[in-house]
Amino acid sequence: MIKIYGMITCPDCSYLMDQIAGLKDKYEYVEIGEHVLKMKEFLRLRDSDENVEIFKDIKATGGVGIPCFVLENGCISLDPSDAGLEANPR
Repeated sequence: MIKIYGMITCPDCSYLMDQIAGLKDKYEYVEIGEHVLKMKEFLRLRDSDENVEIFKDIKATGGVGIPCFVLENGCISLDPSDAGLEANPR
């Protein structure tokens, strides 16, 4: 099961939700909220060196976020293609 962490206000997250509709056996969408921010796997992503600035920006705006993925092998990624999904073409 691939977990997708996102925010309802995020257009990229909404786009991914459309892609996984009907595939609940493969993907689980988890809305990012205070309880999620305390989860070990999310903190690991947030605190990784290459991603710290991204999450500081999200917290500063208090709104739109970006999806992140915890893959079946336990790896964490910000790249939708790692989860077998397409990035929002905007």
